Amino acid sequence: MAVAFDEMNGPGGHLRPAYEELARWLKETPPDALDYRRKEAELLFRRIGITFAVYGEAESTERLIPFDVIPRILSGREWTKLEQGLRQRVRALNMFLRDIYHDRDILRAKLIPSDLIFQNPVFRPEMNGQNVPYDVYVHIAGIDVVRVNPDEFFVLEDNARTPSGVSYMLENREIMMRLFPDLFSRHRVAPVEKYPDELLSALRSVAPVTAKTEPTVALLTPGIYNSAYYEHSFLADKLGVELVEGRDLIVRNNEVLMRTTEGLKRVDVIYRRVDDDFIDPLTFRPDSALGVPGLMSAYAAGNVTLANAVGTGIADDKAIYSYMPEIVKFYLGEDPILKNVPTWRCREPDHLSYVLDNLHDLVVKEVHGSGGYGMLIGPAATKDAIETFRARLTEDPEGFIAQPTLALSTCPTCTAAGLAPRHVDLRPFVLTGRDRVTVVPGGLTRVALKEGSLVVNSSQGGGTKDTWILDDEPDAQSDLFSVPARAS
Repeated sequence: MAVAFDEMNGPGGHLRPAYEELARWLKETPPDALDYRRKEAELLFRRIGITFAVYGEAESTERLIPFDVIPRILSGREWTKLEQGLRQRVRALNMFLRDIYHDRDILRAKLIPSDLIFQNPVFRPEMNGQNVPYDVYVHIAGIDVVRVNPDEFFVLEDNARTPSGVSYMLENREIMMRLFPDLFSRHRVAPVEKYPDELLSALRSVAPVTAKTEPTVALLTPGIYNSAYYEHSFLADKLGVELVEGRDLIVRNNEVLMRTTEGLKRVDVIYRRVDDDFIDPLTFRPDSALGVPGLMSAYAAGNVTLANAVGTGIADDKAIYSYMPEIVKFYLGEDPILKNVPTWRCREPDHLSYVLDNLHDLVVKEVHGSGGYGMLIGPAATKDAIETFRARLTEDPEGFIAQPTLALSTCPTCTAAGLAPRHVDLRPFVLTGRDRVTVVPGGLTRVALKEGSLVVNSSQGGGTKDTWILDDEPDAQSDLFSVPARAS
């Protein structure tokens, strides 16, 4: 694997401009003072109760996601290019989803094998011919991006169903502003605090035409035992909307009604964090106690908007991901601004042959896997693990894709031995409403805290960082950038 690009100390060890002020600050800050603030940040996170659940663990089902106090910094110029690529990609994803549930032009053009759509377990035939308001399927997208050199970002995967992590982005910024006002005062950092307002605006903008002037929005959660329940309650509070479970909603006359202390109230937009399978027991899994009976009927009647739309899981599929360059070109007539990681589709015999011969060098992923589970990182795997995966690939090649082991960029990170480089990725959040797309300046940086590890997922021991987008032209007026006030 190639030597990783260090985002602070670039090629040749030359300090990069975006990190110059941070480097000066680090020299002025005694190590014990930095360690004290790191412990204070952990204490604040514990007091706030920012945790996530890990399924399958007998003990300690609630974990604190480790937070690293050294920010990851991007220049405004770097962000501008990244933002353009994100907007382009999400626009193409929405057009692709509309097409496969309506005209299917891309299938007739034979750019994607039809069986990859129709035999996919996350394809929803119930959405065939179903119109969604303003043709927006993916209202909230989390696009995982990795960096390999000063000029190149790659999209690692698309999260188009129920992307999580935005609460950590917002809380990370709050903690940094509280603990490091002196460091903030040296930079002009684009704010992320506008995200809840932007999200609420986007959700209201796609309300059905039958909604009232002020549409009612609710956030649907599976409940307190869900791994992301903290985020659900956090976002409902920030948005100022009701946090509801399936039992709090009923469907009458194809309208969704919410039980309140003042009686039943119509709900126009549901920001749902419940998977397709469980959202309506009359349409999908009849044993689901998490959903709302009849919800899909109200949806089909055009009386409620679901964000994200039902059926978006097909855009999360890692085999479909491999066709994203063709998808962007087909719908937009443009070359992708953000590249895909080169991908071998194990369902294709020549690809499978190459992967089986090179398992020790590749990363192999389940097509429907997530959270860092069910994958093989060849260079770090034992011979037994490689042979086990070889057997799985041979038995079910359609269930896997493979990619080269990228040298993910590194950022300085606090460790027990002091500052050290650790690999990072980035999950920016893209909001699509009726007439505009908003990209929050920054996103959630995830960091692999184990030395040499490439796995950044929190469930696999990864942590998070605050992500700073700097103003390269401090004298220019810009709505994107503002000097953050010190948090109280």
